[in-house]
Amino acid sequence: MTDTETDRSFVHLHVHSEYSLLDGAARIEEMFAAAADMGMPALALTDHGVMFGALAFYDAAERHGIKPILGVEAYVAPGRRFDRVPGESEEKYRHLTILARNEAGYRNLLLLVTDAHLEGFYHKPRIDKELLADHAEGLIGLSGCLASETARTLLAGQRDKAVGVVNTYRDIFGPENFFLELQDHGLADQIALNPLLADLSRTTGIPLVATNDLHYTKREHARPHDVLLCIQQQKLQTDTQRLKFDTDEFYLKSAEEMRQVFADYPEACDNTLAIAERCDLELTFGELHLPKFDAPDGLSLGVYLRKLVFQGAAERYGTITGEVQSRLETELGVIGSMGFDGYFLIVWDLIHHARERGIRVGPGRGSAAGSVVSYCLRITDLDPLKYGLIFERFLNPDRKQMPDIDMDFDERRRDEVIRYATEKYGADHVAQIITFQTIKGKQGMRDAARVLGFPASMGDRLCKMYPAAVLGREYSIADALKLSTELGEAYDKEPEAKEVIDTARALEGLRREDSVHAAGVVIADAPLVRYLPLKLSKDSRDDSRRVVTQFDMHGVEKLGLLKMDFLGLRTLSVIDDCVQMLRDRGVELDIDHVPLDDEPTYEMLRAGDTTGVFQLEGGGMRQLIKSLAPDRFEDLMALVALYRPGPLGQGMHIEYAERKHARRPVTYPHDDLSEILGTTYGIIVYQEQVMQIAVRMAGYSMGQADTLRKAMGKKIRAMLIPHRETFVKGSVDRGYEEKKAQEIFDLLVPFADYGFNASHACAYAYVAYQTAYLKAHHPVEYMAALLTSVRDDKDKKPYYLNAARLMHIRVLPPDVNESELYFTPSNGDIRYGLAAVRNVGSAVVQTILGARTEKGRFETFTDFCRKVDSGVLNKKCMESLTLAGAFDSLHYSRRALFEGFEKITTPVLAERRAEAVGQESFFGGAAAPALAIDESVLAGAEFAKPELLSHEKEMLGSFVTDHPLLAIKDRLAAITDIELSELGNLGDGDVVTIGGIVGAVARRFTKRGEPYALFRLEDLTGGVQIVAFPGMFDKHAPLIVTDRILTVKGRADLRGRELQLVALEIAEPNLSEPGGDGHPAATPVPPGPLLVDVPLSACTGGLIGRLKALLGTHRGTVPVIVRLIADAEPTRLRLGEDFCVDGSPAPPYQRRRPPRPGGGRGGG
Repeated sequence: MTDTETDRSFVHLHVHSEYSLLDGAARIEEMFAAAADMGMPALALTDHGVMFGALAFYDAAERHGIKPILGVEAYVAPGRRFDRVPGESEEKYRHLTILARNEAGYRNLLLLVTDAHLEGFYHKPRIDKELLADHAEGLIGLSGCLASETARTLLAGQRDKAVGVVNTYRDIFGPENFFLELQDHGLADQIALNPLLADLSRTTGIPLVATNDLHYTKREHARPHDVLLCIQQQKLQTDTQRLKFDTDEFYLKSAEEMRQVFADYPEACDNTLAIAERCDLELTFGELHLPKFDAPDGLSLGVYLRKLVFQGAAERYGTITGEVQSRLETELGVIGSMGFDGYFLIVWDLIHHARERGIRVGPGRGSAAGSVVSYCLRITDLDPLKYGLIFERFLNPDRKQMPDIDMDFDERRRDEVIRYATEKYGADHVAQIITFQTIKGKQGMRDAARVLGFPASMGDRLCKMYPAAVLGREYSIADALKLSTELGEAYDKEPEAKEVIDTARALEGLRREDSVHAAGVVIADAPLVRYLPLKLSKDSRDDSRRVVTQFDMHGVEKLGLLKMDFLGLRTLSVIDDCVQMLRDRGVELDIDHVPLDDEPTYEMLRAGDTTGVFQLEGGGMRQLIKSLAPDRFEDLMALVALYRPGPLGQGMHIEYAERKHARRPVTYPHDDLSEILGTTYGIIVYQEQVMQIAVRMAGYSMGQADTLRKAMGKKIRAMLIPHRETFVKGSVDRGYEEKKAQEIFDLLVPFADYGFNASHACAYAYVAYQTAYLKAHHPVEYMAALLTSVRDDKDKKPYYLNAARLMHIRVLPPDVNESELYFTPSNGDIRYGLAAVRNVGSAVVQTILGARTEKGRFETFTDFCRKVDSGVLNKKCMESLTLAGAFDSLHYSRRALFEGFEKITTPVLAERRAEAVGQESFFGGAAAPALAIDESVLAGAEFAKPELLSHEKEMLGSFVTDHPLLAIKDRLAAITDIELSELGNLGDGDVVTIGGIVGAVARRFTKRGEPYALFRLEDLTGGVQIVAFPGMFDKHAPLIVTDRILTVKGRADLRGRELQLVALEIAEPNLSEPGGDGHPAATPVPPGPLLVDVPLSACTGGLIGRLKALLGTHRGTVPVIVRLIADAEPTRLRLGEDFCVDGSPAPPYQRRRPPRPGGGRGGG
């Protein structure tokens, strides 16, 4: 670089990207685009204490032709990193900027950042000078910002101490590798500090360097960045006590701007270029770092894999046919040529270990189910040859890429498999993988409105205009403005709305927080810190702290590390428990080999009785099942594949159902494709069908066809043009018309994206079928297992309890003579487990069960007290068991036993104490006979029904013997919109009226000292938390009490981890019989006709049949008008008197407006 170029250039060495979570707002791609436009030769990344974005930053730099410099703004502990000094006034850390000069520096940076998290975390991830000195090779240090040790001591007037500080850092980094950092964002402290740093530089000889503490890319991003800081602190922008950046100078300034700011220190700008010139880090990708697998008897990996595969093939197939032999030879050849023998052995070993220890493993997930090698190794349990699954969709010989075998385990024992991997390969070789949550559109609009100081109603109103999410996938703000006319008009015409939406757009997609990936685990051939940084993250599932990578799964794969998905699947726990319950009563069932053509199973599914069936429950799916009416396994595969946004949006689910039942003709793009598309009635449902069409028509190999599929899925036009030419030419060469080949290629492109992985659909359809089979043939055992799996879920447990009631299965309270630990079948009913009782832990339950097994059933309460261990007889435990009904079968009233049990436990405990001290009796020293205890003291009246149920719910978390809402559920449904189990379908800001009984109530206070309430409302199907803010709480406080039946009109709030409703109206409904108070009801005003909107394109025979059935179940006198919606004026059809419905003031949600096919809401 010439002197003239140096004078004009500059490198930013202190940069915070969006990976400085809720602090940095500089998007990596946007930042590099700006830097490239300015002609900057290099750019550094120094996020706060983490390296989350290092690989994305490096990749973007390469693409933009800019040198990447990786670093971190570290937190340095004042003493040792292990010290934990409490108190707000104590100094906990100081900032220091560290850059990697070369690969040695990068490796040391990984170690420093990792140890800061795993050893030094106290408020922040901290290193200390001892650790830094041990790992300073290849690093460059900058003294840091105003929060650095150097700056603090200088500003405090402690110059001599500052000299000692900087000399220590110079000694640590080396004389040429430490710089004094100048910053000037117009802050008074910086203006005062910079001359002091310059003087310190002259005294010590340590050179200066200029930085800008970049937190966003453009100056205009300062305002949304300030909003981001407010979100982090949960403050309003007007709050004067919050952390804020006092100027708008923290952006990516041009070289000219930086040189103008530091005109008095030109050498500080020159040194940015000198540092960048010295930094030369080249990361290598593409090398595999698989853990070492040791084959027995000195065998090579390939030979041992082949041995295991053919042993398995003999077990799976019996006779190994030519077809099986050929497929295995092909697959083993590809696996060996790509160097993946060890990979398959590692996966085999993990799954073999799980099966050996009785841990249930899923049948396969993802494309791995297409491999016959996987099937023979029992990695998967579905025969790819039987279902036409394709190996190349899993492992493409034309593209060397690590195979991806995902594994499902019984969720209760998933950690055992991870522990085995850790023990086998080393604790420092194994970690879980990080994932990041981003700011979504509606959430960003709510946050922006709140932080900018607008009333909550502003954010609520804008969010109500937002188009509904499709299967949980929310539209971007840009798409929402196009799709929602209301939102677009608000943006164009209301300055306040525009400000909120623009601010939210500036925040949309920024990383908000990190967490543990639900399944991802990485295993390496060396300590992981050699390849990437690690940290501790909280696992939201159990609040445990897990060691996780700081790079996400894409970064892990890019580094050539073995990434595996260990998914804990609750359904596998349910299947395992159900089979064990059957075994306990002498029924042996091999659930992995049940017939897949069982008519009772399909009959149950066709009836829409899918509650508790894996993948097939939920309102939208239930409607699709009724429409499709499955009668074969392939239909279940199609259901799994079709119930997704792409196919639903294209109406593929309707077309499949109509063709299946001959309501529409089955047609093919070309007759030659009938064999490929025959099982799906001429519709392309699976990605594998796209591949097969390319092979059949254009002569592709399967590997080439998979490359084509992937290119189509990415929709990159530049990639598709050569593929289109190849496809058309190949088709013409094989005798197809050019025009037809072009048409079919254009047809395949969208389907390659919408199409589903057939292997995955097959595997999950199989698990769905297993659960359906168990429910159809063994409903009591299945529901007991299902309830056990959700025993700690306050929403799902009441939902499945109600489902059992609807199946006419009684759920009985716990019983000391009948119950086990969890839910169990009991003579055609389901019995609560004793562990469900509050204040009764598993250890106490095991003691009771042990006494019952060893000493026999409990005949009386006194007998119980004498047989169980003394520890069981504590007051809290006995009260809880009594109120839960655990002694009902011994014929005591709960109230009398509750009031009198101590008259029995006290003398029994006295007997035990006497035995313990060896007290002799008056009868010749022999053991004294048990004292006779008069149980008449336990006689008495029972609690009144409401009180009994209230105690029962307090002890068990649910009403069991009865439910206050059972007798009034129909009347409550008539004045509400939705059952609580369906609230998960709501979007943020949706307003609904719900009803239920009040559970727990908590009173809170705002920062102004105003009281408000958080309470739980529950119906027969689930529950939800309600927030009654001060105005609402003040108005309705007398109503918000436990066990009160209320209706609440509320607004859905999805900003937290769980949905809650903000109360807009609260009322106590009159749910008595007509007249309410015993008097005849007033004559109601006849309601107007019910309007039902049906899109003309969806008006199929199946939909009409469902609509007729729906109206028929609610007969009344209110006429119904169906409006057929097309592009032109709607056509109105008034239905006959046979289809009039009841005239309730607000019909239930599910019958007020029949859902569109696929689960969307219809118009009303």
